[in-house]
Amino acid sequence: MKEHIPVTTSETVSEMKHPVFPPHDTHWPKLRSYPLHLLLFLLTLFTTTWAGAEWTGQSLDVTSGDQFLLFLKAGLPYSLSLLGFLTVHEFGHFFAAMHHRLRATLPYYIPIPPLPSFLNIGTMGAVIRIREPISSTRILFDTGSAGPLAGFAVAVGLLVCGFLQLPPAAHAVADATRPVPPDTIIFGKNLLFLLLESVFGQKAAPPMTELYRHPFLFTGWLACFVTALNLLPVGQLDGGHVIFAMFGDRWHRRIANIFLLAIVLLGLPSFAAELAGLLLPSPALPVPESVLRNSWPGWIFWAFILKYFLGVRHPFVPIRQRLSPGRMLAGWLCIALFIFTFTPMPFSIL
Repeated sequence: MKEHIPVTTSETVSEMKHPVFPPHDTHWPKLRSYPLHLLLFLLTLFTTTWAGAEWTGQSLDVTSGDQFLLFLKAGLPYSLSLLGFLTVHEFGHFFAAMHHRLRATLPYYIPIPPLPSFLNIGTMGAVIRIREPISSTRILFDTGSAGPLAGFAVAVGLLVCGFLQLPPAAHAVADATRPVPPDTIIFGKNLLFLLLESVFGQKAAPPMTELYRHPFLFTGWLACFVTALNLLPVGQLDGGHVIFAMFGDRWHRRIANIFLLAIVLLGLPSFAAELAGLLLPSPALPVPESVLRNSWPGWIFWAFILKYFLGVRHPFVPIRQRLSPGRMLAGWLCIALFIFTFTPMPFSIL
């Protein structure tokens, strides 16, 4: 997830001829902060377990303690998988920060209680805070790329595990003729999912309307979605750090603005159609159905958040260093991961 980096102003450049590191004994988080992080983790474990049980179709029964425990047990594969991904991603950032002796917090997990009529996955993710300015582009690259690279390994593992648990195609019940109820969520496929689907072609892949019935496949898909969001090359997202460190401020601004425009264009047709449906008595927008089917209005929300809350520009980094060949290779790998995990149409309603 996105890690917060304080902004360094240009006035400090003359005082930073070399990267400035804190004393060796001060960069680890203070012991007094551990209970808060543990509490947030436990709350998120509870809310994601609850969400996972609901996704599997379990009905909540609080009249019996045993039934409530069975309800929560059904959600554990989902919650442990999703929290495993988030934890590996965030500790990738954390240990990279520790390697460079930066003062950083442990992950803050963000629980979401079950809400009616809400796409509830039990959490808004996790975030760490880096409590000092990052002084060089090499340090920036290492801390920014470590999270998505580590988390992607978990995402692939979850998807592979999910495909391996599917029944053989020859033994599967045909789902093509099964009626799909209205207002059903359809999850989009990214390139990685399509690739693994072809590799495990002998398995009976579920329809994307029933992906949530398979906890490892579902959490693997969610892990890819979160990875792609973090690798958007905008502002202080992980992808923004990587692009800034690889190509500098000028190219970062250009690429960030291009991607901001791209996600606006991806979301605009369906957003305009939904807005017209709310405001006009008989909306008839001249938008082809094929365009609407490949447009997700949520991209407009993300573009708004990026533009007005997170920011498109990257904070100033005083020391510009050429990245080593190994770092450049890792940077291109991050770009490839974004391409393989990005889903232009992540959600739709049938």
